[in-house]
Amino acid sequence: MARKFFKRWLPAPERMREHPSVRVFGSLLHDPNLWHLNRRSVTFAFFIGLFTAFVPVPTQMLLAALIAILLRANLPLSVMLVWITNPVTMPAFFYFSYKVGAAVLDVPAKTFVFELSWQWIQNELVLLWRPFLLGCLLTGLFSGLLGAVSMHIMWRVHVVRRWRKRQQLRAARRVNGNGD
Repeated sequence: MARKFFKRWLPAPERMREHPSVRVFGSLLHDPNLWHLNRRSVTFAFFIGLFTAFVPVPTQMLLAALIAILLRANLPLSVMLVWITNPVTMPAFFYFSYKVGAAVLDVPAKTFVFELSWQWIQNELVLLWRPFLLGCLLTGLFSGLLGAVSMHIMWRVHVVRRWRKRQQLRAARRVNGNGD
């Protein structure tokens, strides 16, 4: 299930290697571990992708690719998971992160209206950057760890169920006289 499910949705390694956003990594993309779908690579990919999604930089995909290469995690999955924070979801995720950071720093959360302008960034973000960045770090770590642990457990449960099913089939064959 797990491997087949991910293979169905992930792009082919050849296609991914040719993508302009990851082509900068050159020969590093030829490491076969970046394309394997196993419990370790998928678990790390979930952590990387979900953590990087909360990093408030415009190059999240590039950062996720770099970390995936360094940790030898599944590259396409790491990069794709970054897109949970997209232009539609990003304001809500980042506002939540700001509220978390403000709560941890015990700073009253300021209400503000976001404007996509340099003036707003210079005036407002200067006041909000500490709780915002701390909140992004904490929510990124939490979501990355939650995603990685969940994927690890789900993969393990799937493997155990398949193993038990094979054991039952073998036992049924022995009982029916079609032994191995």
